[in-house]
Amino acid sequence: MTNNTPKLTHGDEYIVFYEGGPYDGQNDIRISTDGSWDTEVTVIADTDGNVDAQQVYTVVSARELNDKVQVTYRWDAKDGDGYQAPEERGEL
Repeated sequence: MTNNTPKLTHGDEYIVFYEGGPYDGQNDIRISTDGSWDTEVTVIADTDGNVDAQQVYTVVSARELNDKVQVTYRWDAKDGDGYQAPEERGEL
C-alpha cells in the first residue's frame, strides 16, 4: 500500500476549496508557512447582517492534481458565528 498524501514545503501554494456555509463553492490560494496545510481555516463573512462574522472550516481531504495540492475544507457550523443560507432567509 502506498501513501498518497500530498507533500508541501515551506512557501508552496495550495488551493483551498470550501464546502458549506457562506463560502460554499468558493476557492482560495494559501501559502504553506511550515510545509503543511492548515487543519482549520477561519474566514470573515458578511452574513445575516452580522458584519465580520467568523466562520470556521475544517480540513476534510487533500489531494494532488496537476502538480498542485488541493485541500477541501468543510464548514463547521458549531464553531463559527451564526449563519443562515440566503434561501432560508427568503432572499432567493
